Amino acid sequence: MSAARATGRGPLRYGPGTPAPVLAPPGPLTAACADGARRTAAEPAGGGAPLREAAAGYWARRGLAVSPEAVVAAPSGAVLLLALLAAVGGDLLLPGPRPAWWAPQAGLLGHRVFTVPAPVDCGGVPDPYALLETVRRVRGEGGDPRLLVLSVADDPTGTVPPPELLHATVEAAAEAGLGLVSDESLRDLVHPGTATVLVSPAEMAPDRVTVLADLAGALLPPSWPAAVARFPDTGPGRDLRAGVLDVLMASGGLLTGPSAAAAALALGEPAPVADWVAASARLYARLAVRAYTLVRAAGALALPPAAGRCLYVDMDPLRPVLAAHGVRDAQELEEFLSRHAEVPAAGGHRFGDPLGALRARLTLPAGGLEPALARLALP
Repeated sequence: MSAARATGRGPLRYGPGTPAPVLAPPGPLTAACADGARRTAAEPAGGGAPLREAAAGYWARRGLAVSPEAVVAAPSGAVLLLALLAAVGGDLLLPGPRPAWWAPQAGLLGHRVFTVPAPVDCGGVPDPYALLETVRRVRGEGGDPRLLVLSVADDPTGTVPPPELLHATVEAAAEAGLGLVSDESLRDLVHPGTATVLVSPAEMAPDRVTVLADLAGALLPPSWPAAVARFPDTGPGRDLRAGVLDVLMASGGLLTGPSAAAAALALGEPAPVADWVAASARLYARLAVRAYTLVRAAGALALPPAAGRCLYVDMDPLRPVLAAHGVRDAQELEEFLSRHAEVPAAGGHRFGDPLGALRARLTLPAGGLEPALARLALP
């Protein structure tokens, strides 16, 4: 066993799980899941018609028209991304930092992953100039970059990229001949009052962008996993969807009846579900502002929170103080926060940042954050 594995630095099983909702799901959603448990027939590969029709309606209400025949459902975003990568092939480009579940899917397939730094003022998308330079370098070395995954409501940074930056990145990807996957799992948890308007890359390049949404944590509890993807309504888009369905069928990536029933109801957005999601977004916004205020007052760094259920913290300015407590890297920072304050934290190395950087994702509510900071005896 390697030293990294022995200390828990490397194995995926030590990584962050999907945060549970801060509010209990509404009764109609629970009833739909229970009703789905009475079904005995298996869901077809890619999801049944009611679920795909509900997903099409969900995207249409957000300005992304799509036919139900261009939708695919799967047990999770990770399963969908794995099927997408298997169907597309080639090397994968990701912004850094990025969600912890993106890169491992490429690793399972033996595909190489190249990280492109995000701009300093937001996460979720790579810097467009760095993207073009990375593609040029990788191809010059004999690589085959084919796909870029980005996020418009980012985990882990909790930010929403400005539309002008997103547009420049989409144009750079098109110039480089890359396919695009837009992870929009957290778009419904954009915090009220956020100045930046969320725009989907599929609005800018509908023929090039596949939209992916993992419903766990935003529209469904993680214990009822489901995800949907929207494919371009073009020849290549239909071919890609067929390839993804082949992978899902071959790997048994099929939804359960309870999850499919709950997902169909959630995507239909009846009033109880819409009210629950809106209330969750308001609560996450308040929790994020509180956590942000605490870490900034302590001298640490973080981008102002705009979406989601996490805060990404850079504690490098506190390095001398943390070193006195035996904290010298992201893994030790994760352990310190988890041990002394029971803060749901994951080191930045799990999101593609260097192990030596003192960064961590704090899952909201970070109720133990104040005692953890007090323990440091900051001046």
